[in-house]
Amino acid sequence: MMSVEALRQSLPEFARDVRLNLGTLLGSGGLPDLSAAQIWGSALAAAIAARNGRVVDVIESVAAAHADPATIEAARVAAAIMAMANIYYRAVHMAADPDLAGLPAGLRMNGLAKHGIAQGDFELLGLAASVVNGCAGCTEAHVAGARQHGISTPAIQSVIRIAAVIHAAATVFDATPEHASSERGRPNPSISRQQTLSGAN
Repeated sequence: MMSVEALRQSLPEFARDVRLNLGTLLGSGGLPDLSAAQIWGSALAAAIAARNGRVVDVIESVAAAHADPATIEAARVAAAIMAMANIYYRAVHMAADPDLAGLPAGLRMNGLAKHGIAQGDFELLGLAASVVNGCAGCTEAHVAGARQHGISTPAIQSVIRIAAVIHAAATVFDATPEHASSERGRPNPSISRQQTLSGAN
């Protein structure tokens, strides 16, 4: 299995800044405002949301060595729920229709409460996925939720930075022909993993 360092070095030269940022955020120095579980859980939630199989495989493999199984599973839960919630709430926000906004979502989201880790940590995982998916309302809600559970502003910023750089790496691999060709026709691991989340329903 490829390491984060190998993933970094496989980025083309035009993505040198992405390579450097991956090293800073996911390197051995770590991020002092976040625990290892918070770093790797957030990275995994962001990777699944970014939907590049190569990035998901690497991040999940490395995350398993730094975070407990409950955090790994919670990251999958967060990514799966946010794939649904971010689209719904972003659409309601874009519609700018008070009547529509006043209706309940009517979507099952039991995983928001049944995820097996500290709520503050789960807010960070939801934040990471929501940043990648570009949902303003969900991003705002997870920032507020994280603060409510004692997460510091620097820690919140670190998760946003992780999500941004993971998304950038996934975008580069998708857009670079030699990498994109190897990904085409390959099952998306995030889809197969999300199908295992029926227990969160």
